[in-house]
Amino acid sequence: MTISDFRPIVVAVLVLAALPLAVPLAVAAGLAAGANLLVNLLVFALIITLAAQGWNIAGGYGGQFSFGHAAFFGTGAYAQAILQVRFGVNPWIALPLAIAAGGLVGTVIGSLAFRARLRGSYFALVTLAFAEVFRILANAAPFTGGAAGLLVPLDVRSANFQFATRESFYYLALALVALVLVLNRAMELSRFGAYLVAVRENEDAARALGVDTLKVKLKAIALSAAITATAGALYTQKFLYIDANIAYGSWISVEALLAPIIGGIGTLFGPLLGTLTLVGLGELAKIGIHALFGSAVPGVDLVVYGILLILAIAFAPQGVMGLVRRLSATGRG
Repeated sequence: MTISDFRPIVVAVLVLAALPLAVPLAVAAGLAAGANLLVNLLVFALIITLAAQGWNIAGGYGGQFSFGHAAFFGTGAYAQAILQVRFGVNPWIALPLAIAAGGLVGTVIGSLAFRARLRGSYFALVTLAFAEVFRILANAAPFTGGAAGLLVPLDVRSANFQFATRESFYYLALALVALVLVLNRAMELSRFGAYLVAVRENEDAARALGVDTLKVKLKAIALSAAITATAGALYTQKFLYIDANIAYGSWISVEALLAPIIGGIGTLFGPLLGTLTLVGLGELAKIGIHALFGSAVPGVDLVVYGILLILAIAFAPQGVMGLVRRLSATGRG
């Protein structure tokens, strides 16, 4: 493992760090209604990227497809809010606790599912069921604010994890994305990463070769859940409000799953490229529809997601990353 192994991450992060500088140009070109709106969109894209990176560890590298990563996103989101609102914990301290809570939930769900030898669609449905159970409980429990949700008090101070400028939050989210990219790259180069891919390709063969498949899958789901919980905690801290339908809603499970599929499942930059593609084209579709018809059309971004998924499956089954590799190989040939 050398510094050169992480050079592409440095390049990607520098490009992302320059995006806020291009915001005035995008606004002038009519690609966004305002600078604040575009920066908020970039922050949201980084939050989704974190969730997608978390999903990619268990689903992409490990082959354990989940339809219920909302269970981990919501746990991180609610833990971040509850610790502040109910117990007065500083949000900087609440963040690692929220991440740990997500990892714990992932370990419990994984332990129950993997010890029962659930795989494939059975595992996917179990995760979906847990996310729905959590949503119902959060929607009914007074501790979580019930259907009204929880509102984090506005107190704009860096020490309170609230910033005067949107760009400050963007760079904080980018730092976390960069950290997870480095973590994922280190995992790819480690023995654990090799074991994880072996489990994905043929779990029975990996077990026969002496790999503790249960331990590997539990580590993967715990790490996956912790990263996704980080996205949830950031969401709470950015928007200062959370309820059951946001935290445990199917929307985040869908986006966390779609982004790696569109970008390139089981690849380092697949979740990032997939998220930028989904969020970017979805927003452009909204702007185009508004320009043509003079009003917004609710759900147009979901139509875009569906079209992208169909196109990816038909023409780029290995996602954007696979398409780039194919074009690069054709160019060299």
